[in-house]
Amino acid sequence: MSTQTLTKKNDRIGKELKKNSQPKNSIPNIYPHIVCNPKVLGGKPTILGTRISVATIAGYYQLGMSVDEILIALQHLSLAQIHSALAYYFEHIDEMDVQIANEKNVELWKKQVHPHPNVIAV
Repeated sequence: MSTQTLTKKNDRIGKELKKNSQPKNSIPNIYPHIVCNPKVLGGKPTILGTRISVATIAGYYQLGMSVDEILIALQHLSLAQIHSALAYYFEHIDEMDVQIANEKNVELWKKQVHPHPNVIAV
């Protein structure tokens, strides 16, 4: 192929990609269950159709919870949603860890998930 033919082909492919590109607030299909909507939690990555943030899932994971334990704690989520959130977390670990630290929810998560052993549920 000539250089001119390749240039035309690349231009055509570029136009198709631009035409089919996702909105700026959309997460690529590698995380099909994760969205960033400015109207939900200030645009932080969340699980599609919920107000559960990726930081929440990552926080549970940082506490040592397994995926199965997270599923038990958040029964309305699917295994795929949990895995998608964790994949997003590990791919963006630095920014997510800053977000988690800023939210200071780890202590709250500990109390919700691992109640004090001296507390008796009524």
